[in-house]
Amino acid sequence: MRFVTTCEEAETLLASSETVVVFKHSTRCPVSAWAFEEVKRFEAAHPEIPVHLLKVVEDRPVSLYLADRLGVRHQSPQAILVRSGQAVWNTSHEGVTAGALEAATAAAGQPRSAHIPISG
Repeated sequence: MRFVTTCEEAETLLASSETVVVFKHSTRCPVSAWAFEEVKRFEAAHPEIPVHLLKVVEDRPVSLYLADRLGVRHQSPQAILVRSGQAVWNTSHEGVTAGALEAATAAAGQPRSAHIPISG
């Protein structure tokens, strides 16, 4: 997992042509802690898809910058699938699950390296 702590780092990931996941995480929120575990499950099953972590409390200006650049209303926790600098999918709160990320990346044409069982 790569950390995004500056607007320059955010701009670099937006300049990439690859598909990446940006996870906006609040270190003060229990729902975000749960979602973070889901993102880690997804990342473990899909090492070919870069995951970038942005801590919204600690790096609020970067979080707001990305919201503006991607045209996605800021929420946290929030997962945003970015391809070639454009948000192609996003979800927040309880919608941030390993299964949802897997479905979104599959719909975006990313290969599946492993299946993540959906927990009930």
